[in-house]
Amino acid sequence: MKTLIIVTGPTASGKTDLAIEIAESLHTEIVSADSRQIYRGIPIGTAVPSPEQLARVRHHFIETLPLDAYYSAARFEQEALACLDDIWRSTDYAVMCGGSMMYIDAVTRGIDTLPTITPEVRDRALDIFTRGGLSALHDTLSRLDPAFLSSTPDPSNHRRLIHAVEICLQAGVPCSSLLTGRTVQRPFRIVKMAIDHQRQELFDRINTRVARMIDDGLEEEARRVYPMRHLNSLNTVGYKEMFAMFDGTMSRDIAIPRIAKNTRVYAKKQMLWLSKDPALIRLDPTRTLLPQALEAVAVTNPS
Repeated sequence: MKTLIIVTGPTASGKTDLAIEIAESLHTEIVSADSRQIYRGIPIGTAVPSPEQLARVRHHFIETLPLDAYYSAARFEQEALACLDDIWRSTDYAVMCGGSMMYIDAVTRGIDTLPTITPEVRDRALDIFTRGGLSALHDTLSRLDPAFLSSTPDPSNHRRLIHAVEICLQAGVPCSSLLTGRTVQRPFRIVKMAIDHQRQELFDRINTRVARMIDDGLEEEARRVYPMRHLNSLNTVGYKEMFAMFDGTMSRDIAIPRIAKNTRVYAKKQMLWLSKDPALIRLDPTRTLLPQALEAVAVTNPS
């Protein structure tokens, strides 16, 4: 049976390096599960693997879309499964690396069939958020889908709320009525692992990464895409703070520390998501990671 090895975890935990080592050891390829690295033109702010890293192992879904392209977890499910089938024609293993949990869940658990969102509906839902923020999304969902609003595990996750509004508007029925919660049984083994850093150590890594992004030119990168700041692909930590700085609503002395703070908040959400996954294998960062990862694969897939 084919095996999908998933290297996930919060941002800045070291997923990319470990995934490359595993893929090299097993002579396979990497499928990225990162909802922002899939876009071209923002490699610094999204921590795209370096050219040297990309040269070591073939990566899929890295910088393949323009910034104005619409993408979804449902589309990722279809395209990632097709990509895995291609990889498995020549090997028994494939590696998936990323921290976009909805993308990973789409591949491992399946995703409900939802309507394709038209550009008009997408713009309408985004306008609700742009004009009124989270409170406007809450008000809209309290009318369109109160069941979804009351059951969502993270009512401050504006992306999830916007998507729920999109579905309600597009389908003409509550989003919650289309979510079955059924798990699809995949015809391949899944080994899911994450590097289990202590919280303060992870936060120190995040602070270091943000400082490195600034040194590498995040501000210049953000200026290049500033005219497209309305796009959903740029509605993410790092760019939002930079755009506020360019708008004059936030000073540079506030914006840069705010990037680190908001990244830490995002990491907490990722850790909360992972804490609910009993199948997750936690790797000890005080020991060499690759042997632990390969042992986990061997134990899960005994020959």
